[in-house]
Amino acid sequence: MTSPSTPDQTALVDSAVRRTVKRLIPFLLLMYVIAFLDRSNVGFAKEELEISIGLSASAYALGAGLFFVGYAVFEVPSNLIMHRVGARWWMARIMVTWGVIATSFMFVQNETMFYVLRFLLGVAEAGFFPGVLLYLTYWFPEQRRAFATGLFQMGLPLANIVGGPLSGGLLEMDGLAGLAGYQWLFMVEGLIAVVVGVIAVFYLTDRPETARWMPAAEKDALLARLAQDNEGREAAGGHRGWGKALLDPRVLYFCLICLCIQAAVYGLTFFLPTQVAAITGREVGFQVGLLTSVPWLCALVTIAVLPRFADRTGRHREIGAALLVLSGAGIAVSAVADSAVVAIVALCVAAVGFVTCQPLFWTLPTRYLSGAALAAGFGLVNGLGNLGGFIAPNIRVWAEETFESTTAGLFALAGMAVLGALFLLGTKLMRDTTSQETVTRTVTATR
Repeated sequence: MTSPSTPDQTALVDSAVRRTVKRLIPFLLLMYVIAFLDRSNVGFAKEELEISIGLSASAYALGAGLFFVGYAVFEVPSNLIMHRVGARWWMARIMVTWGVIATSFMFVQNETMFYVLRFLLGVAEAGFFPGVLLYLTYWFPEQRRAFATGLFQMGLPLANIVGGPLSGGLLEMDGLAGLAGYQWLFMVEGLIAVVVGVIAVFYLTDRPETARWMPAAEKDALLARLAQDNEGREAAGGHRGWGKALLDPRVLYFCLICLCIQAAVYGLTFFLPTQVAAITGREVGFQVGLLTSVPWLCALVTIAVLPRFADRTGRHREIGAALLVLSGAGIAVSAVADSAVVAIVALCVAAVGFVTCQPLFWTLPTRYLSGAALAAGFGLVNGLGNLGGFIAPNIRVWAEETFESTTAGLFALAGMAVLGALFLLGTKLMRDTTSQETVTRTVTATR
């Protein structure tokens, strides 16, 4: 067999990657858009829930964050199950169950029901995001993974671009067929997940080996390149057992970085509609929904460009850290801006930073783990990291109430973003240590 590094094989791998992008990424992107809509649409329903069921600001913050508790608890087992049974059926199961629970929010009557449903929604969705990241490692070589992950994570800004006007518009259906606006919101967006989950069973392919839509020559070249990447990770100290991966200090350090990133993301996302409404002096509805889509539109542009640049330069951590600092600056400026235009621009900068840094960050764990260890590692990092989504809204409310200032919470979120940047740069030491271990093993082997 020709070496995976020859020009012919490289051309075949490139062709296989392009074919895979066209086949899988649009559908995975659609799934992510729906997932993010269903976890964050409470931001649009917040004011109606306050009026309809008497939901207080602190109860809203607690309920919004409880999603991530259920999410964190079941993340690792969900990812390990997917690694064993395959992505097709497991992704479908995740989508259908979370769609049913998301729809059930239309029946919420009190704070307790709100808490329970938010927790169950997290349980149902657990494993989706890290499952897709793991799924991408089955299909994309390491040198193209940030590009592929970036395309998938375009779902975050797309969800908010589409979700803003959609959610705002659904709220304006208040009274139609005897349903409140927030009931239309939860019902429509939840049922979409159920439908797409059923389609996933017939559309997704578990691994390249079973891809009937890929020519045999491309398939062989892609599998050879992926095997070569796996050998490199094992040489760099990658674990084969998932239990050891969960105790690896490097994995726990990645959890800390992810927590800082997600704190910035959700601390802003859960309050963005009401923040934009306050900035513009409008009520939350279709027009505010359109305005909230502007920061995500900016992020969509940068996430389509920067991951590919990072793949070419190999400077994922440095670019990612710079983006997090940029995000922190944007959040801070949005807190003190007197002008609505300046505040919206600052929110655009914040969204660009914390959205675009994420695909760069997620390339780092794949350098050290493979197989079941990677499945467990992704699950743990995303599960514990997403507890930032629980911490952030509660920290924001606590800071605002403690300091009696609406800006204090935003400054706390800005600090989390900057802290994440510093931790991300700290992985430089982790890489250097691993590189030295690899050199030692190589020299020993040649003797």
